[in-house]
Amino acid sequence: MSMDVTFLGTGSAYPSPCRGASAVVFRTEGECWLFDCGEGTQTQFMKSLLKAGRITKIFITHLHGDHLFGLPGFLCTVSLQAGSNLSKQHVDIYGPVGLRNFIHTSLEISHSQLVFPYSVHELVPSEDQCPAEEFKDLSGYAGKNGPSLEEQTLHADPSDGTYKLLENEQFVVQAFKLYHRIPSFGFVIAEKDRPGKLNVNKLKELGIQPGPIYGKLKLGSSVTLENGQIIHPSDVLGDPMPGRKVCILGDCSGVTSVGAAKLCQDSDLLIHEATLDDEQMVKAKENGHSTPKMAAEFANLSHAKKLVLNHFSQRFKPPGLITEGDDDVTILKTQAESVFMGQEVILAEDFMTITIPMKKTD
Repeated sequence: MSMDVTFLGTGSAYPSPCRGASAVVFRTEGECWLFDCGEGTQTQFMKSLLKAGRITKIFITHLHGDHLFGLPGFLCTVSLQAGSNLSKQHVDIYGPVGLRNFIHTSLEISHSQLVFPYSVHELVPSEDQCPAEEFKDLSGYAGKNGPSLEEQTLHADPSDGTYKLLENEQFVVQAFKLYHRIPSFGFVIAEKDRPGKLNVNKLKELGIQPGPIYGKLKLGSSVTLENGQIIHPSDVLGDPMPGRKVCILGDCSGVTSVGAAKLCQDSDLLIHEATLDDEQMVKAKENGHSTPKMAAEFANLSHAKKLVLNHFSQRFKPPGLITEGDDDVTILKTQAESVFMGQEVILAEDFMTITIPMKKTD
């Protein structure tokens, strides 16, 4: 099954001619999810090969404008493009408390009506996620329920500070707390292990020809043959194929969930902000941001296989676009590589797509 991540916006603070504001798309067969929706995200979709109308889930890391201001417009454009098409799927939106009110108010004041149903599921943050003077209790802004009665208010597991957002046949999606100027979150998409390959030769030796029985065994059900013999999936299936894991962190200068590193353990792809370079670490921390060294240290802690640096200050440009006052973005890659124990480091660029290959069994 294919799986990839496409970056639509890799800059911080505001969209520029070089980098859009934060937006990342995660895709697998049958699923297309958006992480953050900064100003101009719908325009970035139009410049890409992605289809905005295929988005079924949206995850907002935190409520700063460069991660959020594009959302009302994006939803309205998807609705406009859907027209009278009633087949448009339900959209689930996840993010911190206050997000529901922001969406409802934006749509209500602008007299905007969506043709598709949506639900906003809010994560309740804690005071240790930002400076004390910046923390605001937004529970009073939770807002009334929207078009769906399935909206949830999600609380962290008190044992490790993580949140379970959803689980289906393919994935488990969880969140964890980050420290920023306002409460921020990271998201982990963990693909479930898939059944191993059927041993067709062994099945034929048992006198079982291709057909419905193959399907039942593949799905994990035991079958009874006409002679009374019971065949269990473990008799004819190879080792399970390990699932893949993608971690996407919002703005942060550290994590506050004690279970964060465990949740991200052995991730195939870890996407971490690196707003400023290591020489500006003090300034980065003061503003709730990270540097390449900080990102690489968390990647080491969680034994990530590949680190993608993202959310760069707009002053960092690719070598061919550097003008007076700009810095070379490749220095950020060099700084991360010196810490990330020889693993691969990638600098995110707008419209870059990274494929996460299926894992091989021994």
